[in-house]
Amino acid sequence: MLEIKRLSLEDARLLIRGATRRAQALKVPMVIAVTDESGHLIAFERMDGGKILSTTLAVDKAMTAAVSRKATHEYNAAALPGQLTFGIHTALGGRFCIVGGGRPVAIGGEIVGGIGISGGAPEQDMDVAQAGIDHFLKSRAAKRPPGKQKK
Repeated sequence: MLEIKRLSLEDARLLIRGATRRAQALKVPMVIAVTDESGHLIAFERMDGGKILSTTLAVDKAMTAAVSRKATHEYNAAALPGQLTFGIHTALGGRFCIVGGGRPVAIGGEIVGGIGISGGAPEQDMDVAQAGIDHFLKSRAAKRPPGKQKK
């Protein structure tokens, strides 16, 4: 029997909180999506002023990062015409996203979900996604009992 680690709703909220803080610091309204390890949506937030198009993009970025176990920007150059992975963007009914801003979320080397950000330039989206992950991991470490701290 398989045992699967999965983000909880509270975990998703931590990811969103960290991403939102970074987006606010950048003064760019973002759309933030968090999925479980199989790409299904757990939580979603569209900041005031977030672009309508970004709602779908954020979810697709989170889903792509979770199911592929890679950041979406890692597929960008590899998916150009002439590359062996050209056309991968048509996978999953065209929802496979190769635009920067989706990152897998890992705990102890195991992918437990994905975060997708849309609303800024791809570099900003990537930065905000990483800020969400950093906040999540820091919050998890702070909640660990003293004897269980990572060495």
